[in-house]
Amino acid sequence: MRQSRTGAGDKPAPDHTNLPPHDRDNKEIAELFDEAADLLALHNENPFRIRAYRNAARSLRDLDQPLSSLTSDPTYKLTDIPGIGKDLAGKITEILSTGEFKLLYKLRRQIPTGTRDLLLVPGIGPKKARQLERVLGIHSLEGLRAATEAHQLAGVKGFGAKTEANILTSLTQAEAASGRMLLDEASDLANRLTSYLAPTTGNNKFEVAGSYRRSRETVGDLDLVADCDDAAALMDRLQNFDTAATVLGRGATKMSLRLASGRQVDLRVVPRESFGAALLYFTGSKSHNIELRKMAQNLGLKLNEYGLFEGDIARAGRTEEDVYRTLGLTWIPPELREGHGEIELAATGRLPQLVETQDIRGDLHVHTDATDGRHSMLEMIEAAQRHHYEYLAITDHSQRVTVAKGLDEFQLQEQWSNINKIQGSFPDIRILKGVELDILEDGALDMPKETLKEADWVIAAIHYGLKQSPQVITKRLIKAIQSGLVHAIAHPTGRLIGKRPAYDFEWTEVCKAAVDYGCALEINGQPSRLDLNEQALSRAMNYPVHFVVSSDAHSMNELNFMKFAVYQARRGGLAAPNILNTRDLRLLKSKATTS
Repeated sequence: MRQSRTGAGDKPAPDHTNLPPHDRDNKEIAELFDEAADLLALHNENPFRIRAYRNAARSLRDLDQPLSSLTSDPTYKLTDIPGIGKDLAGKITEILSTGEFKLLYKLRRQIPTGTRDLLLVPGIGPKKARQLERVLGIHSLEGLRAATEAHQLAGVKGFGAKTEANILTSLTQAEAASGRMLLDEASDLANRLTSYLAPTTGNNKFEVAGSYRRSRETVGDLDLVADCDDAAALMDRLQNFDTAATVLGRGATKMSLRLASGRQVDLRVVPRESFGAALLYFTGSKSHNIELRKMAQNLGLKLNEYGLFEGDIARAGRTEEDVYRTLGLTWIPPELREGHGEIELAATGRLPQLVETQDIRGDLHVHTDATDGRHSMLEMIEAAQRHHYEYLAITDHSQRVTVAKGLDEFQLQEQWSNINKIQGSFPDIRILKGVELDILEDGALDMPKETLKEADWVIAAIHYGLKQSPQVITKRLIKAIQSGLVHAIAHPTGRLIGKRPAYDFEWTEVCKAAVDYGCALEINGQPSRLDLNEQALSRAMNYPVHFVVSSDAHSMNELNFMKFAVYQARRGGLAAPNILNTRDLRLLKSKATTS
């Protein structure tokens, strides 16, 4: 289930069904298909039809070429795409040629956005959402919270006191997720906006600021800051980015636009001499800005979005570096600007040299179509080569994860044998024989010890028994670490942003075991996970723990999720030496075999 698009669909407006064809990329069409599947499910439609839309959405996301360019070839058939039949091919053609998706528009008119938001709550599927609306008249998260706190859910068929308590626990996450984008959606929108507005901004400065620039795990509005000679032309261009958008406000230097998708874009155009101060101000966070203003006041200065002033005289403002320098600080990376002590570190020259994406030498968590991935091992290796990686670990699921077609020991050994055979065809990248191993409910490993000894790289994860007590979860993790067979713990807290909270365990004990047995902790780049989060990283860094950053890619395109893992590491203050896969293969294998 995607994040809800608050603000879209409640009015009989075109609602992003009238975008020009050139504005439709593969991911956007996939989003439309996913939304159609959600709404069909709320209508209690045929499950095969619902599944067809979901499968088609996955296929569209994994295409390497834009649909618009593929369909320009008269010999190309949309039905050649896996999961795309004649009916769905017609829907794609409708979207590409007219910018409209009439079925989706019809479904939106029939179901309010608030009802769709109910699906963000773990434990509430389409069937229960329909029941809550029918029995209690609940069609929003606010209504659900009120009914839950009044203990009204327990009397509804299919709900009970335990379900009601679980829903109440999960509501906060769902409310936070409603109307916000995961980082990959925000990144996609930011890139499309930047590319679209580039002809107007020319050589002038243009940045996407706000929580997106700080790489927060979810993003609300997109804040754009520009130094532009012709503000009116830039605003006209922005308005045409989405012809079905609503202009919320427009002045001489600022503009707010609600896209048909429900996302809001705020543009601020500033003079060249104020660009740095404006970028700093609109990047935030609020806590960081307040501390900077206090520093300025203590120096007899005033700081705002126009610059750093002594009386009426501007002392800095053209660049962020100038503002920080004038305050006696080194420039602070946006990911650290959360008011968590970064200003003191900058004042004393103790800011860490944060890890960069170019520091990463290989990906250590990747899936293929042997389990729940979308592409073959050869395709994933070739894609990794395009990232200029020195090594790649193939880590398909072990047998316990049946929903992902997990491999038994014989299938896994066959895959490893294939890796040995094809390695010679890839002299520029080392393919590591790996596995994502399940940690069973009693802490045992989901594969024989003798088999695991043959692996180059073993990551272990908890996928079942997530509601066990913190004491039991702690014992499971430590038992896996102490086996001496596990190189890293994958997505260590098991959270799914807005859907599933992290399971709890004793951090001190797990981190000490990880140090003693040389087991790394993963920072997972899947946008729905970003696990570990910055708070967990802060706790783990109290110990000399090593980390790995991974894409957890299930397709070639998802190898790009590595950047989100790096952003998360930066938010946690990690430098390259903290992360194992910034090392060359020799040092990585030395660490893996001696720890």
